[in-house]
Amino acid sequence: MKILLTGVTGYIAQRLLPVLIENGHEVVCCVRDKNRFNRKNYSSEALTVIEADFLDSSSLATIPDDIDIAYYLIHSMSTEIGDFESMEQICAQNFKDRINQTTAKQVIYLSGIVNSSELSKHLSSRKNVEAILSGGKFALTTLRAGIIMGSGSASFEIIRDLVEKLPFMITPKWLNTQCQPIAIRNVVEFLTGVIGKEFTYNKSYDIGGPDLLSYKEMLLRFASIRGLKRRIFIVPIMTPKISSYWLYFLTATSFPLAKNLVNSMKTEVTCEPNDLAVNLGIQLIDYDTSIRFAFDKIEQNQVLSSWKDAQTSDLFRKGLSKFIEVPVNGCFKDIRRLKIENAQFSLDKIWSIGGKTGWYYANWLWKIRGFLDQVIGGVGMRRGRKSDTEIAPGDALDFWRVLLADKSEKRLLLFAEMKLPGEAWLEFKIDDNNFLTQTATFRPLGVLGLLYWYSVLPFHGYIFNGMIKKIAEPRRG
Repeated sequence: MKILLTGVTGYIAQRLLPVLIENGHEVVCCVRDKNRFNRKNYSSEALTVIEADFLDSSSLATIPDDIDIAYYLIHSMSTEIGDFESMEQICAQNFKDRINQTTAKQVIYLSGIVNSSELSKHLSSRKNVEAILSGGKFALTTLRAGIIMGSGSASFEIIRDLVEKLPFMITPKWLNTQCQPIAIRNVVEFLTGVIGKEFTYNKSYDIGGPDLLSYKEMLLRFASIRGLKRRIFIVPIMTPKISSYWLYFLTATSFPLAKNLVNSMKTEVTCEPNDLAVNLGIQLIDYDTSIRFAFDKIEQNQVLSSWKDAQTSDLFRKGLSKFIEVPVNGCFKDIRRLKIENAQFSLDKIWSIGGKTGWYYANWLWKIRGFLDQVIGGVGMRRGRKSDTEIAPGDALDFWRVLLADKSEKRLLLFAEMKLPGEAWLEFKIDDNNFLTQTATFRPLGVLGLLYWYSVLPFHGYIFNGMIKKIAEPRRG
């Protein structure tokens, strides 16, 4: 079948895509920016990549008319700009109108469980999207999931942060809320299992794992699997706003996402009984096993996707290509150049920078900068990186975003996502003569930008000089 896959740079779609290709489907990947999609990961000729922005209906003409199935995997819950509810409504309406013009027989939509009369803004928006899509000429199959557990998922990473950082927790009362977590493997099985199944047309199904747990129980069972002793004390005085800040400062989540998650966590997300898993022959994975599977992937450095790689701001709506050309005029630059002995060894160091590896020099200063960024609402240094050794355009890397990562050109270009009075780039490039050039570029915004540059200039001299020397160091032993 010819399948249109939206939300391709998101967590779910990156897990779904290789399975669709493996199952023999022709897949049309719909992305807002081709530079964020790593085509090199897929050798299949059955894969096509097109650019389309569902907030701009005119851009949807790139979607082919002869598709059979379409996946709607778009959401804006973590956006920092604008009203995500209105954005999701516009996207859904534009998607429906364009798919109505195609030969698509079925649209598969992954939503959230909505079995409460008092829904959060997030779940209410998901329900509204479902209502919009149900008005199409195509058959709609809606799968409603709650907490998704898998390596790189937001829920998994938040629970991991809390459990591994805190020996005891004073927590808000929503930790007693019941939910029904589901393993990412099962989610993908459901998404692929309903393809072309007419008995699922114009129906919705709650999908969840076999365990009904409170968030407190999820934390304690996670700790037990990790061999950690943890104590949790629940207090009734933490307001949703305080709870949001609690999550924001203790985990790698952004504040907009933390706020929306807290509002959702106050509502029970348990499944209405159905026989979809039985009809599709899906063996549901329990919570403990899903955690073990996730750590297997992490230990093998095989995390396919991470929620952290999703765009968290409106910064790149015009595409990564708009930022790849580093400006010259009106900019301050810190350029350092060193001769290196082993280009491949230094390149491997560059490709491993950030995350657990750190920045090779004065890591304590990088951490202070990350903490200060977090205090004023920025992303801080908490996001780390998806893989210890591999990197691709669009990846989050601490408080940077990868714009370009080309090993054949021996070039890595990063763009700062920290809170700044201006724009900043950091570039590493090794030339054919084995010279490493490290360039930090800052384009100030107004007087504050000028003051910022000169205030950090002494630290830059210390940090950047030490960093390039460490990267250029030859292999020892």
